[in-house]
Amino acid sequence: MLWLLFFLVTAIHAELCQPDAENAFKVRLSLRTALGDKAYAWDTNEEYLFKAMVAFSMRRVPNREATEISHVLLCNVTQRVSFWFVVTDPSRNHTLPAVEVQSAIRMNRNRINNAFFLNDQTLEFLRIPSTLAPPTDPSVPIWIIIFGVVFCIVIVATMLLILSGIRQRRRSASLEFLQISGTRESLTSLGASCLTSCLHGAPTSNL
Repeated sequence: MLWLLFFLVTAIHAELCQPDAENAFKVRLSLRTALGDKAYAWDTNEEYLFKAMVAFSMRRVPNREATEISHVLLCNVTQRVSFWFVVTDPSRNHTLPAVEVQSAIRMNRNRINNAFFLNDQTLEFLRIPSTLAPPTDPSVPIWIIIFGVVFCIVIVATMLLILSGIRQRRRSASLEFLQISGTRESLTSLGASCLTSCLHGAPTSNL
């Protein structure tokens, strides 16, 4: 009797979890790509962990708090580590809607990735879009960055004003020097002309 029940349950599970079945999702892992020589073997323990993470994610969905590990079914597992999975509702003997499963996975994607030391590129849920990583708080507060930028702008503007003032004063000094030099040359020329006129205009004495 127990054997009959076991085979019956197995047959039901096989019918629910099939490639491209309704509400089924394909998963593909790239352990070697992600971990290199430290890649671990995908075995029944890893499958159990995956089921546990999916069940954990489903339990965070409203009205799915009773989800158990046994409700997550895996099938068509390959050596290159790809498989299909569904989440079942034993009370009704059918799979949960894909929308609910997708929402649960997306909401807990980072937790699932971290459990296997993978990321969205090496742990792929083919029918579930990747989620953006949550924004990280910068190590330096934003107001300090803004203050630094403004402070640098003020310093640069001040330096430009100072340099502009120095150049202006030098230009004014050069113009003033040229004016003074021109005045001196004019006065010298005028004095020489007057002296020459005086010498030519003076009467000569008779011997």
